[in-house]
Amino acid sequence: MSFRLTSGESVAEDVRRIAREQIDRAIREIEDERLDRREAVHQVRKRCKKLRGLVRLVRGVFDGYARENAWYRDAARSLSHVRDAEAMVETFDGLLAEAGGQQFSSIRQELVARREKLATDEQELKQRLDEFRRLMREGRERVDGWSLDACGFDAVAEGFTSTYARGRKTMKDAYTERTPEAFHEWRKRVKYGWYHHRLLRGVCKAEMQARQSELARLSERLGDDHNLAVLRATLAADPESFGDAADLEMVLGLIDRTRQRLERRARPLGRRLFAEKPKAFLARIRRYWKASGLSH
Repeated sequence: MSFRLTSGESVAEDVRRIAREQIDRAIREIEDERLDRREAVHQVRKRCKKLRGLVRLVRGVFDGYARENAWYRDAARSLSHVRDAEAMVETFDGLLAEAGGQQFSSIRQELVARREKLATDEQELKQRLDEFRRLMREGRERVDGWSLDACGFDAVAEGFTSTYARGRKTMKDAYTERTPEAFHEWRKRVKYGWYHHRLLRGVCKAEMQARQSELARLSERLGDDHNLAVLRATLAADPESFGDAADLEMVLGLIDRTRQRLERRARPLGRRLFAEKPKAFLARIRRYWKASGLSH
Protein backbone atom coordinates (compact mmCIF):
# COMPACT_ATOMS: atom_id res chain seq x y z
CA MET A 1 0.00 0.00 0.00
CA SER A 2 1.07 3.64 -0.35
CA PHE A 3 2.55 6.17 2.05
CA ARG A 4 -0.77 7.77 2.98
CA LEU A 5 -3.70 7.54 5.34
CA THR A 6 -6.72 5.76 3.88
CA SER A 7 -10.45 5.76 4.55
CA GLY A 8 -10.51 2.03 5.20
CA GLU A 9 -8.59 2.02 8.47
CA SER A 10 -8.41 4.01 11.68
CA VAL A 11 -5.58 6.53 11.91
CA ALA A 12 -3.80 4.31 14.44
CA GLU A 13 -4.07 1.27 12.16
CA ASP A 14 -2.88 3.34 9.22
CA VAL A 15 0.13 4.62 11.13
CA ARG A 16 1.14 1.12 12.21
CA ARG A 17 0.67 -0.22 8.68
CA ILE A 18 2.77 2.51 7.10
CA ALA A 19 5.52 2.07 9.70
CA ARG A 20 5.70 -1.68 9.10
CA GLU A 21 5.86 -1.14 5.32
CA GLN A 22 8.72 1.35 5.55
CA ILE A 23 10.72 -0.76 7.99
CA ASP A 24 10.23 -3.92 5.92
CA ARG A 25 11.34 -2.11 2.77
CA ALA A 26 14.45 -0.80 4.53
CA ILE A 27 15.38 -4.31 5.62
CA ARG A 28 14.84 -5.68 2.10
CA GLU A 29 17.01 -2.93 0.61
CA ILE A 30 19.85 -3.76 2.99
CA GLU A 31 19.60 -7.44 2.14
CA ASP A 32 19.33 -6.92 -1.64
CA GLU A 33 22.81 -7.77 -2.91
CA ARG A 34 21.92 -6.46 -6.38
CA LEU A 35 21.58 -2.94 -5.00
CA ASP A 36 24.76 -0.85 -4.92
CA ARG A 37 25.74 -0.28 -1.29
CA ARG A 38 25.83 3.50 -1.67
CA GLU A 39 22.37 3.42 -3.20
CA ALA A 40 21.18 1.13 -0.41
CA VAL A 41 22.41 3.61 2.17
CA HIS A 42 20.59 6.42 0.37
CA GLN A 43 17.35 4.44 0.21
CA VAL A 44 17.28 3.27 3.83
CA ARG A 45 18.06 6.76 5.11
CA LYS A 46 15.01 7.98 3.19
CA ARG A 47 12.96 5.28 4.93
CA CYS A 48 14.05 6.68 8.27
CA LYS A 49 13.03 10.18 7.22
CA LYS A 50 9.61 8.90 6.19
CA LEU A 51 9.24 7.14 9.53
CA ARG A 52 10.13 10.33 11.37
CA GLY A 53 7.67 12.27 9.25
CA LEU A 54 5.01 9.69 10.12
CA VAL A 55 5.48 9.81 13.89
CA ARG A 56 5.73 13.61 13.80
CA LEU A 57 2.30 13.76 12.21
CA VAL A 58 0.77 12.11 15.31
CA ARG A 59 3.25 13.46 17.85
CA GLY A 60 0.58 15.18 19.92
CA VAL A 61 -1.29 11.96 20.71
CA PHE A 62 1.48 9.34 20.51
CA ASP A 63 3.25 8.63 23.80
CA GLY A 64 6.05 6.82 21.99
CA TYR A 65 6.86 9.76 19.74
CA ALA A 66 10.08 10.93 21.41
CA ARG A 67 11.58 7.46 21.50
CA GLU A 68 10.67 6.50 17.94
CA ASN A 69 11.71 9.84 16.46
CA ALA A 70 15.13 9.58 18.14
CA TRP A 71 15.42 5.90 17.18
CA TYR A 72 15.13 6.50 13.45
CA ARG A 73 17.12 9.73 13.61
CA ASP A 74 20.06 7.92 15.20
CA ALA A 75 19.75 4.94 12.87
CA ALA A 76 20.02 7.24 9.84
CA ARG A 77 22.93 9.15 11.37
CA SER A 78 24.92 5.94 11.69
CA LEU A 79 25.10 5.87 7.88
CA SER A 80 25.30 9.61 7.22
CA HIS A 81 29.04 9.75 6.49
CA VAL A 82 28.61 7.41 3.51
CA ARG A 83 25.77 9.43 2.01
CA ASP A 84 27.50 12.76 2.75
CA ALA A 85 30.59 11.72 0.79
CA GLU A 86 28.43 10.67 -2.16
CA ALA A 87 26.40 13.89 -2.01
CA MET A 88 29.59 15.95 -2.01
CA VAL A 89 30.62 14.60 -5.42
CA GLU A 90 27.10 14.94 -6.81
CA THR A 91 26.92 18.54 -5.60
CA PHE A 92 30.29 19.41 -7.11
CA ASP A 93 29.31 17.85 -10.44
CA GLY A 94 26.13 19.89 -10.44
CA LEU A 95 28.14 23.01 -9.74
CA LEU A 96 30.36 22.41 -12.77
CA ALA A 97 27.43 23.25 -15.02
CA GLU A 98 27.76 26.80 -13.66
CA ALA A 99 31.52 26.92 -14.21
CA GLY A 100 31.62 27.78 -17.91
CA GLY A 101 33.34 24.58 -18.96
CA GLN A 102 36.07 24.62 -16.30
CA GLN A 103 36.65 21.25 -14.68
CA PHE A 104 38.66 21.94 -11.51
CA SER A 105 39.91 18.37 -11.74
CA SER A 106 42.13 18.42 -8.64
CA ILE A 107 39.17 19.35 -6.45
CA ARG A 108 36.96 16.65 -7.90
CA GLN A 109 39.68 14.02 -7.63
CA GLU A 110 40.07 14.69 -3.93
CA LEU A 111 36.30 14.54 -3.33
CA VAL A 112 36.07 11.25 -5.25
CA ALA A 113 39.03 9.85 -3.33
CA ARG A 114 37.32 10.62 -0.03
CA ARG A 115 34.11 8.99 -1.24
CA GLU A 116 35.91 5.89 -2.47
CA LYS A 117 37.85 5.52 0.75
CA LEU A 118 34.58 5.17 2.61
CA ALA A 119 33.02 2.94 -0.02
CA THR A 120 35.96 0.53 -0.13
CA ASP A 121 35.99 0.00 3.62
CA GLU A 122 33.56 -2.85 3.08
CA GLN A 123 33.95 -4.41 6.50
CA GLU A 124 33.03 -1.23 8.36
CA LEU A 125 30.11 -0.56 6.02
CA LYS A 126 28.87 -4.13 6.44
CA GLN A 127 28.99 -3.75 10.21
CA ARG A 128 27.10 -0.49 10.07
CA LEU A 129 24.43 -1.98 7.79
CA ASP A 130 24.12 -5.04 10.02
CA GLU A 131 23.61 -2.78 13.01
CA PHE A 132 21.10 -0.69 11.07
CA ARG A 133 19.15 -3.83 10.16
CA ARG A 134 19.13 -4.86 13.84
CA LEU A 135 17.73 -1.47 14.79
CA MET A 136 15.03 -1.77 12.14
CA ARG A 137 14.00 -5.22 13.36
CA GLU A 138 13.95 -4.09 16.97
CA GLY A 139 11.93 -1.02 16.06
CA ARG A 140 9.45 -3.11 14.09
CA GLU A 141 8.74 -5.28 17.12
CA ARG A 142 7.41 -2.20 18.91
CA VAL A 143 5.07 -1.06 16.12
CA ASP A 144 2.18 -3.35 17.01
CA GLY A 145 2.13 -1.75 20.46
CA TRP A 146 1.84 1.80 19.16
CA SER A 147 -1.39 3.47 20.27
CA LEU A 148 -2.79 6.96 19.82
CA ASP A 149 -4.79 8.93 22.38
CA ALA A 150 -7.15 10.36 19.76
CA CYS A 151 -8.79 9.38 16.51
CA GLY A 152 -9.83 11.07 13.29
CA PHE A 153 -8.47 14.51 12.52
CA ASP A 154 -7.66 15.09 16.19
CA ALA A 155 -4.94 12.45 15.88
CA VAL A 156 -3.04 14.46 13.27
CA ALA A 157 -4.09 18.06 13.96
CA GLU A 158 -1.32 19.02 16.39
CA GLY A 159 1.50 17.40 14.41
CA PHE A 160 0.32 18.79 11.08
CA THR A 161 -0.13 22.32 12.42
CA SER A 162 3.10 22.28 14.40
CA THR A 163 5.09 21.39 11.29
CA TYR A 164 3.36 24.14 9.32
CA ALA A 165 3.89 26.74 12.06
CA ARG A 166 7.55 25.84 12.42
CA GLY A 167 7.92 26.09 8.67
CA ARG A 168 6.66 29.70 8.83
CA LYS A 169 8.95 30.55 11.74
CA THR A 170 12.09 28.97 10.31
CA MET A 171 11.45 30.70 6.98
CA LYS A 172 11.46 34.05 8.78
CA ASP A 173 14.56 33.04 10.76
CA ALA A 174 16.40 31.98 7.60
CA TYR A 175 16.01 35.35 5.90
CA THR A 176 16.78 37.22 9.12
CA GLU A 177 19.90 35.28 10.10
CA ARG A 178 21.13 34.39 6.59
CA THR A 179 23.19 31.44 7.88
CA PRO A 180 23.52 27.92 6.43
CA GLU A 181 22.21 26.54 9.72
CA ALA A 182 19.05 28.65 9.59
CA PHE A 183 18.28 27.68 5.99
CA HIS A 184 18.90 24.03 6.84
CA GLU A 185 16.40 24.25 9.71
CA TRP A 186 13.83 25.67 7.33
CA ARG A 187 14.53 22.93 4.83
CA LYS A 188 13.92 20.23 7.46
CA ARG A 189 10.50 21.68 8.30
CA VAL A 190 9.64 21.95 4.61
CA LYS A 191 10.61 18.30 4.14
CA TYR A 192 8.43 17.17 7.05
CA GLY A 193 5.60 19.24 5.60
CA TRP A 194 6.07 17.41 2.30
CA TYR A 195 5.78 14.06 4.06
CA HIS A 196 2.65 15.21 5.89
CA HIS A 197 1.00 16.32 2.67
CA ARG A 198 1.80 12.93 1.15
CA LEU A 199 0.26 11.18 4.14
CA LEU A 200 -2.87 13.36 3.97
CA ARG A 201 -3.26 13.59 0.21
CA GLY A 202 -6.56 11.72 0.44
CA VAL A 203 -8.03 14.68 2.34
CA CYS A 204 -8.28 16.95 -0.69
CA LYS A 205 -6.39 15.33 -3.53
CA ALA A 206 -6.09 18.29 -5.88
CA GLU A 207 -4.89 20.80 -3.28
CA MET A 208 -2.70 18.38 -1.34
CA GLN A 209 -0.95 17.20 -4.50
CA ALA A 210 -0.44 20.77 -5.67
CA ARG A 211 1.04 21.81 -2.33
CA GLN A 212 3.05 18.59 -2.18
CA SER A 213 4.60 19.40 -5.55
CA GLU A 214 5.45 22.94 -4.46
CA LEU A 215 6.91 21.71 -1.18
CA ALA A 216 9.06 19.23 -3.09
CA ARG A 217 10.35 22.03 -5.33
CA LEU A 218 11.13 24.23 -2.32
CA SER A 219 12.79 21.36 -0.48
CA GLU A 220 14.97 20.65 -3.51
CA ARG A 221 16.16 24.25 -3.69
CA LEU A 222 16.90 24.35 0.02
CA GLY A 223 18.53 20.92 -0.15
CA ASP A 224 20.84 22.12 -2.93
CA ASP A 225 21.63 25.18 -0.84
CA HIS A 226 22.53 23.02 2.15
CA ASN A 227 24.69 20.66 0.09
CA LEU A 228 26.59 23.61 -1.33
CA ALA A 229 27.10 25.03 2.17
CA VAL A 230 28.51 21.68 3.34
CA LEU A 231 30.74 21.48 0.25
CA ARG A 232 32.04 24.99 0.90
CA ALA A 233 32.81 24.20 4.54
CA THR A 234 34.65 21.03 3.49
CA LEU A 235 36.79 22.85 0.93
CA ALA A 236 37.54 25.77 3.23
CA ALA A 237 38.48 23.53 6.16
CA ASP A 238 41.29 21.74 4.29
CA PRO A 239 42.30 23.91 1.30
CA GLU A 240 45.74 22.32 0.87
CA SER A 241 44.17 18.98 -0.06
CA PHE A 242 42.27 20.40 -3.02
CA GLY A 243 45.10 21.61 -5.22
CA ASP A 244 45.46 25.00 -6.86
CA ALA A 245 44.53 27.90 -4.55
CA ALA A 246 43.23 30.04 -7.41
CA ASP A 247 40.91 27.25 -8.58
CA LEU A 248 39.66 26.78 -5.04
CA GLU A 249 38.94 30.48 -4.69
CA MET A 250 36.94 30.43 -7.93
CA VAL A 251 34.91 27.46 -6.76
CA LEU A 252 34.17 29.08 -3.40
CA GLY A 253 32.94 32.19 -5.17
CA LEU A 254 30.80 30.09 -7.50
CA ILE A 255 29.27 28.31 -4.51
CA ASP A 256 28.43 31.62 -2.84
CA ARG A 257 26.75 33.02 -5.95
CA THR A 258 24.79 29.83 -6.56
CA ARG A 259 23.56 29.74 -2.96
CA GLN A 260 22.44 33.37 -3.15
CA ARG A 261 20.44 32.59 -6.28
CA LEU A 262 18.82 29.51 -4.72
CA GLU A 263 17.85 31.45 -1.62
CA ARG A 264 16.35 34.29 -3.67
CA ARG A 265 14.27 31.82 -5.68
CA ALA A 266 13.12 29.97 -2.56
CA ARG A 267 11.65 33.07 -0.92
CA PRO A 268 8.56 33.75 -3.07
CA LEU A 269 7.74 30.05 -3.15
CA GLY A 270 7.99 29.87 0.62
CA ARG A 271 5.83 32.94 1.04
CA ARG A 272 3.06 31.34 -1.01
CA LEU A 273 3.23 28.02 0.81
CA PHE A 274 3.24 29.59 4.27
CA ALA A 275 0.94 32.55 3.59
CA GLU A 276 -1.88 31.49 5.93
CA LYS A 277 -1.69 31.76 9.69
CA PRO A 278 -1.52 28.32 11.33
CA LYS A 279 -5.01 28.43 12.88
CA ALA A 280 -6.65 29.37 9.60
CA PHE A 281 -4.68 26.73 7.75
CA LEU A 282 -5.66 24.07 10.30
CA ALA A 283 -9.35 25.02 10.13
CA ARG A 284 -9.35 24.70 6.35
CA ILE A 285 -7.67 21.29 6.38
CA ARG A 286 -10.07 20.13 9.07
CA ARG A 287 -13.02 21.01 6.80
CA TYR A 288 -11.41 19.08 3.95
CA TRP A 289 -10.93 16.09 6.25
CA LYS A 290 -14.59 16.03 7.24
CA ALA A 291 -15.65 16.20 3.60
CA SER A 292 -13.23 13.47 2.53
CA GLY A 293 -14.58 10.57 4.56
CA LEU A 294 -11.39 10.26 6.62
CA SER A 295 -13.37 10.73 9.81
CA HIS A 296 -12.34 7.69 11.85
